[in-house]
This record gives sequence, structure tokens and C-alpha cells, in this order.
Amino acid sequence: MVGVSRRTVLRSVSVAAGAAAFGGLWAQGAPPAPAAQRSPHRDVAMDARMRWRRLPKNWQEAPFLANGYLGVQAYAGQTPQVLKFMLSHTQVQDQRIQWEAGIGLSRLPIGAITLAFAGAITGVDWTLDLYNAELGGTITTTRGQVAFSAVVHNDLGVLLVSLDPSAGESGATWGFAPLVSATTRTVRKPPEYTANPEPEQTNGYCAQPLTAGGGYTTAWREKRIGTKRLFAAAVAYSFPRSTHTRDAVSLVGRTLATNPDLLLAWHRRWWNSFHQRSFVSVPDKQVQRFYWIQLYKIASATRKDGPVAAEWGPWFPEVGNSWTAVWWNLNVQLTYPIVNSANHPELDAVTETFRRDHANLEVSVPPAYRDGDTYALSHPGDWRLRPGGVRTVGVPGTTSKTDQTGNLLWGLHNVWLAYRHHLDQPVLRDVLYPTLAKALNFYRHFLFTGPDGLLHLPLTRSPEYADAADCTYDLSLIRWAATTLVDSARILRLNEPRVPMWREIATKLVPYHEDPADGVLIGDGVRLADSHRHFSHLLWLYPLRERNWEHPADRDVMTRTFRHWAADQSAWHGYSYAAASSMNSVMDQPEEALRYLKFFLDRNIVADTELTANTMYREGSNFAIESPVTAAQSVVDMLLQGSGGVVKAFPSVSAKWPDASIAGLRTEGAFLVDASRRRGVTEFVRVRSEAGAPLVLDHGIDGDIDVRDQWGRRLPWRPVGPRRITLELRRGSTVTVTPRGARPDFGPRDVPSLGTVPAWGLPD
Repeated sequence: MVGVSRRTVLRSVSVAAGAAAFGGLWAQGAPPAPAAQRSPHRDVAMDARMRWRRLPKNWQEAPFLANGYLGVQAYAGQTPQVLKFMLSHTQVQDQRIQWEAGIGLSRLPIGAITLAFAGAITGVDWTLDLYNAELGGTITTTRGQVAFSAVVHNDLGVLLVSLDPSAGESGATWGFAPLVSATTRTVRKPPEYTANPEPEQTNGYCAQPLTAGGGYTTAWREKRIGTKRLFAAAVAYSFPRSTHTRDAVSLVGRTLATNPDLLLAWHRRWWNSFHQRSFVSVPDKQVQRFYWIQLYKIASATRKDGPVAAEWGPWFPEVGNSWTAVWWNLNVQLTYPIVNSANHPELDAVTETFRRDHANLEVSVPPAYRDGDTYALSHPGDWRLRPGGVRTVGVPGTTSKTDQTGNLLWGLHNVWLAYRHHLDQPVLRDVLYPTLAKALNFYRHFLFTGPDGLLHLPLTRSPEYADAADCTYDLSLIRWAATTLVDSARILRLNEPRVPMWREIATKLVPYHEDPADGVLIGDGVRLADSHRHFSHLLWLYPLRERNWEHPADRDVMTRTFRHWAADQSAWHGYSYAAASSMNSVMDQPEEALRYLKFFLDRNIVADTELTANTMYREGSNFAIESPVTAAQSVVDMLLQGSGGVVKAFPSVSAKWPDASIAGLRTEGAFLVDASRRRGVTEFVRVRSEAGAPLVLDHGIDGDIDVRDQWGRRLPWRPVGPRRITLELRRGSTVTVTPRGARPDFGPRDVPSLGTVPAWGLPD
């Protein structure tokens, strides 16, 4: 986030044309774009807008706004006359590091901006416009009506609300209701824990000091613009300094001193550009709208230079729960792959977190193994990778073992995916390679050679299930890490003396223990005996992709293991269904892939978990965002895959989807892919190479094909299988494959719908 500068505002003037003023036309939603400015990206994002015809009651129903830092949700207040805008902020946390992160480094509640009306609220008509990241509509009360619009300004991190009240509600008043500054986590909460001191609240700000120093302040102010009212609120955090009050008050003042039309244009410019970076359209509009909402959600939740997304994203459930920090045992790992495939590197906080804060990883290593060359990652942690207190990942083979030994390796797999999707060597050289080597060193302390001459692992814990020697979860991550380090040293052309050691680990590591019927086991002698929401013993299948469906020898163990896991779904959670969908996509089972995805999107309740009306996700009463976001990746896995050295267009599209259109999706190898499927037939695939990597393209087109470059010239290629070719592309060049003689429209399009479906939100 940055302050308002004259230069930046003046730069925004060129895009201000057509932007309605706060409290003017904007209160009715974004104005229609001229026909010449219309785009399929805008059309599908606008089609995915969320609707509210009933007043939401809580976070499970509420519309949401954010910019990766300040998060806002709007819903009913404590009395019929009050609407609240619940505030939260990804940087606002405690700093009592003597306690574990979920307690001492906990995210802290802030409070709610309140809007009190003269009458009781009797109805709402709201729209959340994803393309412009704006919430607008009307609020009807027993005394009148108020038209409003709200944004969390993308660059400033300020909540801006425009009001246009009728005469009966001209006196609606703003207020602020702070929440107690204390962790809401109760697990292992020490008896000596106390809340932070009472806040200082005056007319215009509420300053909350922290016991450890520093603090956070919420500031707010309103000004009149003609008959309209423009309200601004901001949250500032500082530690160890105490500049937060000055920062918050100053930010609100500078914002309100800026032309509102320019503020809005500035905000829209970022969001409109965001939505133009990639494109997905499928005939099931429930799925299509859900996908675009998740892109909006992840862009609201995280930014490259900001905190990595915690369980709640930037939003804070008013009553709180136990997930008060960053969960690195699955949740972060599932949240971030979509930023690669949807072509949004500006959201990749994971890579930047490891770049910036890797030194803190040593604190998670048990003290006896801190040798300056070993890293681990305990959870929960804060967004600076600090576990707090004396928490570590424990020692394998002892009673202190935990199910956290693989957290760091799995987290670094996200960095590997970022590298593979962009082939950005500084990411490999400066972030992944040195950190991964130290992460693998943690396991090297415990690997031992058994009587069979193979490397074994002592007792660890398979996440959320059981203790096991030779735990499959850990072995799969060890094998991936060792292989990746060998490959990385080759790519970086390093004279690396550790390569023989890493190669030995990869080749001598004990194979996964198997059962003839059940497939791969949890570990040595430990089978999956009941329903298990976590797919920890299946990481080798997905997302590590160690086995490949294209290899006939791999299919049997992939099938047996998946079927055994999926046989009992009674304890599954949302991310279980998303993972099952993606696994079926990589196993060439498109109908099953769609069935698992739709089961989740249809809001089925399993084990007291469900997708909520606003596409958030609850586990019991707890708030989480990783399940719906990773389900967006499941959609991409149906439409495009790019691992194993092969780019596959429409690899797992259901026969129920005769049409599909994608543009700007990104695969491993730094390829950007556009493609179209019409009436059950692929009509073109276009691939742009950013790095000049070798291309093997599974284009899916039957019969003779034309293969041409961006200027329409024929390119040399050779077949390497049915509907599969290989060719060389230079950096920055493009290849388009079509049926011989075809001249399709190469632009993205919103494909025909299979039928009418309601909007997400509370549309009825």
C-alpha cells in the first residue's frame, strides 16, 4: 500500500473518463462500457457478480471486499437499525513471541464500522461487482432508503463508502465498535494470558495499544459532496514503533482530500487489468461464476509483497475461532497454486515470504539439530514464518514427533511451481535451491540404512491420521526434494558437491509400502482403515505428480490407492473433493472429475462442513478459504495441464461440456495457452512461449492439422503420438494449431450456457 501522491492521481486522469462519482451513478453499479470497450473478460466477470436480496447475517453470507491487507464484510448489526462493516487486517497481530504463534503472534480482532439508520432495515438489493471490486445497491428501512457504494481501495487500503440517502434517512450516523484485542484461540492458551490494554477511542479514531509495544488504530471520517456523503475508514499497524494513530488519521485525511472520481478510476484500473490477464468460460455457469469469484477472492486475499494468506484470508470472523495464524500444514499449500495457472504472479506471497523470511525457519528446528544448515516449518506460525514460543516440528522416532515434518517441503513445492510456470532463474537460484537444501537436511538427520540396503525413516505422523515408520507423506516429499535439488543444480549449472548425496537419497529411498487391494499405505504396516479428509498419503499422485497416468505401469497403483481413499467419504472436507476432482483429471476420468467438483459446489454438507452462500467455507463454525480457492484449480485441471513436459489442452473436459474457451492460462514451461472447444471438438490451440522451452503439445485435434507461427507461416513439427506434436519455439514466439484449412475466431468467448442458474450470494 502507498500514500496518495499527486503524480499517481494525475496519471489516473486518463482512465477517469466514464467513471461515475462516488455517490452518483456509481451507487447504481459500474456504468456500461461502450461497445468498443467491451471484452469477454469483462462480460464473464460481470456475469459472475454476486447478488443479495436478503440482508446477510454473518460472515457465511456477507459480501466481501479487500486488497490483500484491509478486509471488510458487510452484514446485519446487533439491532434492526444497524448495518456493520466488519474490519480486519492481515498485518494486525500480537507480538508476544514467548507464546506459540496462535496465541502470542495471533491475528487480532479490530471491530466494526457501524451505520445506524433512523428506521429498521426491511430489505436490501446489493450487487458485488467483481470486475470493479465494488459493492453497491440500496438499503430500505421503515423510514426511507439509502443508495450506497463501497470499495476497499486497491492501492490505498481505505474503505470508501458513498451514501445517497432519502430524506427519511438523511441522519444515518457512522460509528465504530471495537472488539477486545485478544486472541480468540483457546487451544493451549496459557492461564497467564491477558488481553491487550483497553483502546483509546475518540471522535474519529480508536487507538489500540499492544502489551508488547506498538499497536493499531482505526480512523474514520466523512465529508459531504453536494447532497452525497463520502465516508472513509482505514486501519494502520505499527510495531515496535507507535506511529499507527498518526498513520491512520493521515491516510484518511489524504484520501478524502483527493478527487473521488480519480480515486475510483485508480482503483478500477488495477482490478480491470487483473481480470484481463486470463480467461475461462465453460457451459455450466454455476462452475464458471464460482471460478471467477475465486479469482476475485484470491486477489482480495493476498498480494506478492504482503502477508501470506491465513486461514481467514484478510477477513476476521466476528466471534473468532482457533485458526488465528497461518496454517502451513495444508492450507497455504492448497491456496496458492491457482495464482500460477491463472497467470497472476502479482499474488504469489509464498515465494516472497520464503525469500524475505527464510532465516526464521531455523527456529522451527528442534534445538539439538540447529546446525546452521537445517530448516523446518512448524505451524501455526505468523506471516513471518515464526512459530512463537518453543514450538518446533519435533524429533522423528521420539515422543516429540509431530505431523509437521513435511510442512516446509510441501510449502516449497509451491515455490517450485512458481519457478516452473515462469522459468524465472532467480527464483530457483535465490529462493528455492538454498532453502530446499536446508529443508531436506532436516530429514537427513533421521534417514538410516536398513538391512535391505535402502534408506528408511523412523516413526513420524501422517498428518491427521496415524503414526507410521516410512510414512508415505514424508517419503513422497523427500523423494521430490532430492530429485528437484539434482535437477536444480543441473539447470543452474552448479558444480555442486552434494549432488551425489541427493541422487543417492532419491534412488535408495525405500519404495512406498503397498497393499495388493488398497494400494499405497499410510506407512509401514499402517493402512487407511477409515475415512480420512487429508490426502497426505496421496501427495505422490497429486500434486507432486510422481506417477504419470501416461505410463501404463503407473495406472494400477494410482487407481487402487485413489479408490480405497475415496471408498469412505464420511469424514471428507471441501478440499478433499477438490483434490479428488484434480486427481481424476490427471487420471483421464473427466466425468468423475466433474462429479466431485459439482458435489462440493452444490453445497452438500459432509462432516459438518460446507461451501457457504458467499463461496466462503465453514468447518463447523470455523472459517476457512482454502477449499473453495483450491476448487478453482480443479476447474483449470479439467481445461489445461502442463506437467511432465507435456502441455495438454482440454485434457479432462466432461462430455456434458461441448464448449469451452480459455485464454492466458499458464502452464509449466512458461507457456501461455489459448484454446477453444466448440460442439465437442477442439477448434484451435495457441501457445506462446515466454522462455523458449521445448514444447510437446497434446492439442486434441483429430485428422490433419495446420501448425503456424504468429505471422501465419508454417512451422516445422513432428508427431510424437496421437494428437500430439513436438516443436521448437523461440522465446516470445507463438504457435497455433488448427484443423487443416480451418480459420476459427481466435478470441476468447463466453460459451453458451447449459441452463439458467442463480447467482452466488443471497439472490432470492
